[in-house]
Amino acid sequence: MPFDDAVLSAANNLLGKAQLPPGPKFTVVIDPLIDGVTGQQSKATQAMGARIVSLIRERYPQQYEVQPFNSANVQKSPLVLVGTFTGVNKERKTEGQREAYRICLALADLKTGKLVSKGLAFAKPDGVDPTPLPAFRDNPAWAEDGPTTGYIRTCQGTRPGDPIHPMYLDRIVAASIISEAIDAYGSGKYKDALNLYETVLRMPEGKQARTFSGLYLTNWRLGRRDAAAKAFGQLVDQGLDSKRVGVKFVFRPGSASLAAESGPAAPPYKMWVSELSSQAMRRQSCLEVVGHSSPTGPEPINERLSMLRAEYVRAQMEIIQPALQKRLVANGVGSRETMIGNGRDDASDALDRRVEFKVIGC
Repeated sequence: MPFDDAVLSAANNLLGKAQLPPGPKFTVVIDPLIDGVTGQQSKATQAMGARIVSLIRERYPQQYEVQPFNSANVQKSPLVLVGTFTGVNKERKTEGQREAYRICLALADLKTGKLVSKGLAFAKPDGVDPTPLPAFRDNPAWAEDGPTTGYIRTCQGTRPGDPIHPMYLDRIVAASIISEAIDAYGSGKYKDALNLYETVLRMPEGKQARTFSGLYLTNWRLGRRDAAAKAFGQLVDQGLDSKRVGVKFVFRPGSASLAAESGPAAPPYKMWVSELSSQAMRRQSCLEVVGHSSPTGPEPINERLSMLRAEYVRAQMEIIQPALQKRLVANGVGSRETMIGNGRDDASDALDRRVEFKVIGC
């Protein structure tokens, strides 16, 4: 369906068929929708959330009342709406060239810990803006994140009556504070965002990839270079714990040379490489340095280019830590492992041009 029609179809199925007891209207909070592969929020997922809020107020005012997604409201155990927006190919799989979007919505009852409804639709890509929101656009790295995985699994592959994924349920209060921090960062309120991320970090469930990436971004924006380097190292460490972390090194088009960028958000590549090298040495890890590319252009060229980029990063790490020479191996996989796959070659698919670090046996 067209994008807006698909959002309304999934949302009407979700809200109209919810298995809820009779009684007064239910409070609903919306945990911002995300990409079902990367966990990123984008202009498209933001637009979906806003459209669902409008729909609830226009069509379901007697059944539901929407409240902000914050820690105070979450602790009242409302209904929480989660959703994923995922690029898929002709076979509706998350690989190769993406040609449509799968919209998956779930309504969960925090009182019972179970799902009460699901909604699903497929949208055409026309008119969809997958540009990541600022906190995700500027995020230097991608790593497996348990709470984000729990969010995705709560929505995907589930049915009404199934339990909320425990990794998501146990960390939803922290998620609400992180959501506020993401909004503050997007509004340029970097000190407010930093305070929120520091609040999350003090919580038992706060050591998340999103927390460390937020601490890196806000400290960097505020000129706190040492604190930013520490947070980036923690983000890398988190990724290596899960055996895989991807870093968004931005190379010149068709080149293995890093693009020169300026401004407050310019990537500090030397610091990234230094922290990557230090973490690898501290762990005595052996790493496969894997270059990736977007699907534009002939695949043999993509594979060669991704290999050259991986070799470049490996060489830079070995300059900083010569002892890593026997612990690093470079590889290029071209566009075979795209995470976005839209072929735009812009900010929306930057993760497709990442350099990944995988822990391997020595």
